[in-house]
Amino acid sequence: MKKVIGFSLVCAAMLHASEATLEPLTVESSKLSDVSGEEIKSADLAEALATKLPNINLIRRSGIANDILLRGQKRDNINVTIDGTKINGACPNRMDPPTSHVVTHNVESVEVIEGPYNVEDFGTLSGSVEVTMKEPTENVEGEVSLNLGSFGYKKAAGSISGGNDRVQLMIVGSKEVSDQYKDGDGNTLAEQTDNKAPAMNKYQPAYHEMKAYEKQSFMGKINVNVTDDQQLKLSYTDNQSDDVLYPNSGMDALYDNSKIYNAEYIVRNLGSYSKKLNLQAYQSEVDHPMSTEYRNNGAMHIMVNHLTTETQGVKLKNSFDAADTAFTIGLDASNRNWDGHYTMDGTVTGPSIDDADTENRALFIEAAHSFGDLNLKAGVRYDNTQIESSNAALLANEYNDVSGNIYATYKAADATTIFGGIGKSIRVPDARELYFQKGMAVIGTDDLDATKNYEVDLGIEQRYAYAKVKLKTFYSFLEDYIYFNSGKSASNFENINATIYGAELSASYNPIDALGFDFGMAYLRGQKEEALAGQTDKDLADIPPLKANASISYYYGEENYARIELVSALGWDTYDSDNGEQKIGGYGVVNLKLSHDIDRHWNLTAGVDNVMDQTYAVSNTYMDLTLLSIDSTTPPMLLNEPGRYFYVNATFSF
Repeated sequence: MKKVIGFSLVCAAMLHASEATLEPLTVESSKLSDVSGEEIKSADLAEALATKLPNINLIRRSGIANDILLRGQKRDNINVTIDGTKINGACPNRMDPPTSHVVTHNVESVEVIEGPYNVEDFGTLSGSVEVTMKEPTENVEGEVSLNLGSFGYKKAAGSISGGNDRVQLMIVGSKEVSDQYKDGDGNTLAEQTDNKAPAMNKYQPAYHEMKAYEKQSFMGKINVNVTDDQQLKLSYTDNQSDDVLYPNSGMDALYDNSKIYNAEYIVRNLGSYSKKLNLQAYQSEVDHPMSTEYRNNGAMHIMVNHLTTETQGVKLKNSFDAADTAFTIGLDASNRNWDGHYTMDGTVTGPSIDDADTENRALFIEAAHSFGDLNLKAGVRYDNTQIESSNAALLANEYNDVSGNIYATYKAADATTIFGGIGKSIRVPDARELYFQKGMAVIGTDDLDATKNYEVDLGIEQRYAYAKVKLKTFYSFLEDYIYFNSGKSASNFENINATIYGAELSASYNPIDALGFDFGMAYLRGQKEEALAGQTDKDLADIPPLKANASISYYYGEENYARIELVSALGWDTYDSDNGEQKIGGYGVVNLKLSHDIDRHWNLTAGVDNVMDQTYAVSNTYMDLTLLSIDSTTPPMLLNEPGRYFYVNATFSF
């Protein structure tokens, strides 16, 4: 670590930083603010993001712990950070994506950066989701809330924060439980499985009415102002989920437990060579056994795939100004271990991911400079990544890659801003894609190349007296894109070339203070350069149809509002039928919400989602997920969304 610190300081000193203070240039992004106050329906961050942002689509896996698509990308193609830390799910079937390891009432804000414009973090291919958690306060503050909803949903949460100008402490805890939701046809999760799954994968009568999940969370933070210019920040997050049902998969999660330890030391104004020095170290852990215990095939013999993953990371960043340019130089390093094995009735039968390690070491630099109305930001990153399994029969891999980008904003007039960028980003294959084993077959392909994304983005924002309109477009060429070929019996992952392009339109209109209109729409197309061997379909999987979000909000009083919201999408008419996707109908869902402050301490929020009680599905069935099919001639099982859902939340704040 001494070498790391020394290297960063030497690089800063060599540039002879001046005393100029420059404003950082940020890339155009989508932001979700006040998440803890606004998104109270459930703890699932993925649902909140998909409902509010048109460029994000939900991948429905269960009543909770769902995943997201960003511009037709998912898994490791999206970089998710939580207060700058990385947490990886342990499940190869995405029962525990990174967004599932936080709960919405602990989240302050989320920023979604589309495109290859993040050189600080390892593996940002098509975009970043940066989650910022709540921070401790100096004043003593706290709240207690109780949330009740349809399908037996109950949540209790509480927080307290306080301190002085030197030390601030915050503690937050919650517990929630839910029965199985019903879709618009009145079918529970188990009944959807009854209708669409093979007999052996249906739920046993004893478990047919079991709860969908139980979840409890804890977060503790302490900030210490060591001096006026130095701060130590420590945090610990613990999430525990039990008996989570995944009806269109062959297994359910017995539990899913995660821990995040984070330490950050910030030093400001060290001198001419350093305006801000930031050292962060973290560790995240996930423990995830999934089992057939509740299914018919578990009545005689119970199979478990028990996986764990652990990630340690350290990052050092030094920011300074020189020659009227803002610079950030940094070192980034992380180690991830992923291990899993199968058991039958408690006896180990073989590995699923055999103790695989991914070690990354990187150097990055960013610079931002203004030329009058033109602002430029550029970044470059070098990565060395080594991945190997303890199974000597599987290849070890080393990847050396350079990525970078240039991004510009130009203020063409007082009310018009043009922005855009060009970039290249990299992400290496993960241990599942390289080494995953199922039965006697190795599903992974151990000689995969890293995926390269070459992307161009362009957009314009126009502001009016009471309105704002923004249009963004992009074109992405994916070289050696890692893709799942369902036609193979082993080594199912392969590298292909593909393109994704699209556009996003957003607008807001506030004719008076009491009334607000918001609208967002996203359109995507994706194509393989060539169909896979033995296949004919060139449509790329995971490319959702045109989606639109719209809302009308009426504000009364200081904090009170009533809102009507529409979330809609066209049907899936382009999809990869050769790899498990299928035609899905469009939908239009109306949600209602009312938030009212009874007095300065009490708030009551109530709402109805899916007012018309529609039956619909939002996510398709690309077979990189292991999903249930009645037989080899039928597509995998679609999982419908919840039907009409009522909820009410009472919060007491002090």
